[in-house]
Amino acid sequence: MRALALALAFVLLAGGSFARAEFVPGTDDVPLMPGLVAAADPVVFDKPEGRIVTVTARGKVTRAVVRGFYEKTLPALGWRREGDGWRREGETLKLEFAGGDGDLTVGYTITPAQ
Repeated sequence: MRALALALAFVLLAGGSFARAEFVPGTDDVPLMPGLVAAADPVVFDKPEGRIVTVTARGKVTRAVVRGFYEKTLPALGWRREGDGWRREGETLKLEFAGGDGDLTVGYTITPAQ
């Protein structure tokens, strides 16, 4: 039920089209920004302390656009800014960037909060 509510919230934020409601592979609660494509299969571990997810996506986008997208969408999905990452329900999300604008790789890491 939580996943359905999150998906609906993302759809509404993304303009109301279910076709645009894509999530970062390995998650059902972190939207994949339009213009990014998963670069590899996610690595996912479910532990008693929480899940660990690492995955990358690539696209012809800029860091500023990616940051702006997540600054807008993540709070609507319950994530709140904390330091250099995001936190929600006992989990942290970190975004890392590699490559240059126009050929950018975005790394997503979800871990249990410390």
